[in-house]
Amino acid sequence: MKISILFIIFNLLIFNTLIAQSEIDTLLVKKLMNESIDQKLVFGSAITLSNPKEQFTYEAGNFNKNQQHFIASTTKLYVTALILKLQSNGKLSLDDKISKYLPETILENLHIYNGKDYSNELTIKHLLAHTSGLPDYFEDKKENGKSLLRELSEGKDQLWSCEQAISLSKKMKPKFKPGTKGKAFYSDTNFQLLSLILEGIFQKDIVSIFDIEIISKLGLKQTYLYSDTLDKRPINIYFKENQLTIPKAMSSFKADGGIVSTTEESMIFLKAFFNGVFFPKEYLPELYQWNKIMYPLENGIGLMRFKLPKSFTMGKSIPILYGHSGLSGAFAYYAPEIDTYFTGTVNQINKPGTSYQLLVKLLMTINP
Repeated sequence: MKISILFIIFNLLIFNTLIAQSEIDTLLVKKLMNESIDQKLVFGSAITLSNPKEQFTYEAGNFNKNQQHFIASTTKLYVTALILKLQSNGKLSLDDKISKYLPETILENLHIYNGKDYSNELTIKHLLAHTSGLPDYFEDKKENGKSLLRELSEGKDQLWSCEQAISLSKKMKPKFKPGTKGKAFYSDTNFQLLSLILEGIFQKDIVSIFDIEIISKLGLKQTYLYSDTLDKRPINIYFKENQLTIPKAMSSFKADGGIVSTTEESMIFLKAFFNGVFFPKEYLPELYQWNKIMYPLENGIGLMRFKLPKSFTMGKSIPILYGHSGLSGAFAYYAPEIDTYFTGTVNQINKPGTSYQLLVKLLMTINP
């Protein structure tokens, strides 16, 4: 599921209160969280902050303690961990052509740009970095003039498979030739393809892969890939003031945005990702090849970077964040400069930039 940052810079509120000490000011965090609940856009939110000294979790609004919620495209960070684990075990290379792992039925007419077929030139790295140029089956318009996102936001719940998502994308126009320098286009189609590649290598379905390779490994008890449309555990995502009851769709996203978790268990994964649990830490710098997707977000290889210039924060330096976020307002980011991790959600699809406003407010209370 794609994230969109709309007018985020112009909506930032600059706080005058700064923390002089390195400890988390829990009272201020609670104040910021409570103020985020406006009963118009944000009805519930949650945050977990962690640094070497302490960890703090707080829920506001209609979020209960350890509330399970959809983390949306933050799921993609879990896929990145799996791909890099396979690379560290010699099972694949990021430079491998995807034709090595996918059947001809999937590859046929997958990427035809300006009359030339580039389907067999696509690599795993292209998919991870969103430099494939493939259209987005989720947010690009279909033949009926509506995107799948728009249909879902209108309450039209529906099921689809990886194969159907890819088939839908084949009816849309690619954006550019794979690997075009300086070009990136965020497309959920990339991660539907990665899901099929993972299933082929592991010889298991994607639900089992996540469970065995990540969830069980980390001892997570409230995290899983949503697959049962009768499952009522995760709180519904909001679109404006309406709760979206779309279990069919949420069970269809799979590797591009279907994980359910809590902020505390998301924190366990986030720390594992950046600290060598799944793949050597030496891989991390290789992922930092940035392309703009929507200011101020940039996409690297399998993760994002959020970087604001001082000109937008009244001269105050804001630590750079590395990680991922999702359309639901969920996020999982690490700020190496201050060695602090952030996981949370505002649980709202209509204006996902709201989660970044909250993050910036939190960051501005921290004195590096």
